[in-house]
Amino acid sequence: MDVNAAETELIERCRRNEPGAFEQLYRDHSTRVYSLTCRLSGSASEGEDLAQEVFVQVYRKLGSFRGEAALGTWIYRLATNLCLDHLRRRRVPGRETEPLDEAMPPATRTRPLTADAMDLERAIARLPEGYRAAFVLHDVEGFNHHEIGAILGIAEGTSKSQVHKARLKLREYLTRAPRKVTEADTRAGVRTQRS
Repeated sequence: MDVNAAETELIERCRRNEPGAFEQLYRDHSTRVYSLTCRLSGSASEGEDLAQEVFVQVYRKLGSFRGEAALGTWIYRLATNLCLDHLRRRRVPGRETEPLDEAMPPATRTRPLTADAMDLERAIARLPEGYRAAFVLHDVEGFNHHEIGAILGIAEGTSKSQVHKARLKLREYLTRAPRKVTEADTRAGVRTQRS
């Protein structure tokens, strides 16, 4: 059975409320959805809440899934839209986000983040939401620009532009003010060549 046929069968099983069907759909997509919601929200706890809400929406809206895109693309579009709506509602100037090494699922965390990786995570969290969504979907999650266009409801060229602009902003954020090693970093054993 090919992927499309297996996916179609799983969707039909979910629509018939067969035992274990939605659980299988959840297992197939939950890790990537959680990673996406954590990165877009900038918080492990918000990411977890948003991931749960995504699957509630998937359950409620699966009957309206038309199959024009892959199921995963449709789910990630729901997740991205939910996160962007959440970010628009919560905009609070100067709000800090928790480090994303805490936000990553344990299976994807293989080693502690270095000072540079933590700087990158903070810089990603500072990106405008459209840039952040396109950047995370492309450079972190590995979607191509066509898929990102489908997920975000934008043109492929817009996706390319937003990823490019996100990279420029990240370069600006990361080179503007070199990070100093603080006393707390020293106690924690963090070292950076930029101190």
